[in-house]
Amino acid sequence: MKLDLRALIASDISELPISYELSPELDTSDPRSSLYNVRFPTKMTVSGLVTNNAGYMRLTLSLSIDYVAQCARCLCDVEGRFEYSLEKTVALSSVLSTLDEDKRDEYVIVEDGFLDIDEQLLELFELEFPTKILCKEDCKGLCPKCGMDKNQGDCNCEMREIDPRLLPLQKLLDEMKNSKE
Repeated sequence: MKLDLRALIASDISELPISYELSPELDTSDPRSSLYNVRFPTKMTVSGLVTNNAGYMRLTLSLSIDYVAQCARCLCDVEGRFEYSLEKTVALSSVLSTLDEDKRDEYVIVEDGFLDIDEQLLELFELEFPTKILCKEDCKGLCPKCGMDKNQGDCNCEMREIDPRLLPLQKLLDEMKNSKE
């Protein structure tokens, strides 16, 4: 959404409320993305305010969206709501050239009296969305041998298989036990 800030810049108004829905068109099929296999049943809700206090403009936004993702340990579906808030200073594009490169992230830039925030919101959303979602903090996950969900009970698998790379260490431990007996 492009916000028309010309009245705010001209000090005709002191604040501009923001409220709209955004459809995140994100690639959730890329396994390298933090949004891999995440589904969004609703649109993202964006609300906030742009204020102008004697030439100092401030953007305050909050976004929220419902999601359905797989638990990172047991692969069951987890429904949740992602919420995030941000505050940034609004600056005219003419100020951009005077800013240090490392300070530019602290600002949102107004070009020709308009502020386009959707691209920045979606980028921020991808960066801030959790990379690991759990159904519960103490999720036990799946049995690596039979695949049973350990949250539903214990399986009857023998988990005494030793990684072949660790066999020399196991032999050493067995020898130490035998020498003590």
